[in-house]
Amino acid sequence: MDFRSKEVLEQWLEDFRSSREGGILVNVIIQDGTDGADTGLVVVPLRNAPTDVYMQPVGIGESRWTVTLNARAEDVELDSAQLHALASELEVAASLCSYLQERSAEG
Repeated sequence: MDFRSKEVLEQWLEDFRSSREGGILVNVIIQDGTDGADTGLVVVPLRNAPTDVYMQPVGIGESRWTVTLNARAEDVELDSAQLHALASELEVAASLCSYLQERSAEG
């Protein structure tokens, strides 16, 4: 598969959600490729930090994915409970990235 369309990624996310407990907030948005193809972009909005995490394949046809944390202009102060909550969200994002890589490698 040369790219993962929004439709394909949404199905993969549904499969990922069904294998886990709790509500996982993840969105797929259309990302136009260089040839106008719908390559999909996975976005994980964080509840415990003023930024989002997004994931995408390293390149067209690649099974390896990268995770990007959007830049922010200000410092974030968290207490221990908030930091644990953020760490949990990042753990879910890391697991999702691994899952997307596995699905991509399947072809």
